[in-house]
Amino acid sequence: MSGHSKWASIKHQKGAKDKARGKLFAKLIRQVEVSAREGGGDLSANATLRSMVAKAKTASVPADTIDRAIKRGTGELEGVRYEAISYEGYAPSGVAVIVECLSDNRNRTGSEIRSAFVKSGGSMAEPGAVSWQFERKGVVLLPKKVDEDDVMAVALEAGADDLEDQGEAWQLTCAPADLHALRTALEGAGMDLESAETMLVPTSVVPVEQEGEARRVLRLIDLLEDHDDVQNVYANFDIPDAVIELVEA
Repeated sequence: MSGHSKWASIKHQKGAKDKARGKLFAKLIRQVEVSAREGGGDLSANATLRSMVAKAKTASVPADTIDRAIKRGTGELEGVRYEAISYEGYAPSGVAVIVECLSDNRNRTGSEIRSAFVKSGGSMAEPGAVSWQFERKGVVLLPKKVDEDDVMAVALEAGADDLEDQGEAWQLTCAPADLHALRTALEGAGMDLESAETMLVPTSVVPVEQEGEARRVLRLIDLLEDHDDVQNVYANFDIPDAVIELVEA
């Protein structure tokens, strides 16, 4: 189990415990709104919107709040127009980082993201400089209480590529186009999911074995994730479990 996966799992668990935060709601609502604007408000015809709505519901965003976000996206209600922007850069130790944002002010967001990299000892990079080190995948997390053989039996039939043990959860990966079918099959089999979403998965990792360097890398990740415009942060670090535990302590 890689340190990167363990940290991702820790971050997910923290988010689940704190999912009532207004900041998380605001980010999810923004994702729904942009998905509706780009692909229309029909859930059956807009796979991205369907995925974002499911993510918002999992986080307990109220149905009427989701509905209003869809209407703002389709123009039925007035709202701020957000732009999808991605930034690439390097954290300390040469760790590759991709930051996905939704912003109503490109210049402000770009300046603040650059500042976060500099403050943490990292640097921004040109578009394409690090993105080749990632591939987009559908990723599903299930609690360990679900039997591995039962997960495998359903997942393989539904298009899953791989099953990994992430300590306190099973992680399934699939092609992005297969995520909805995989999620539907697992839920249809009575399995509770912790999360199901598309994300960028690193194709190779950078070992970060010193506690001090690990703290610097994770400080940047936290700083970026705390920004209001940031929707997702992806990085290819691999921190040993023992070092992760020291940082968490």
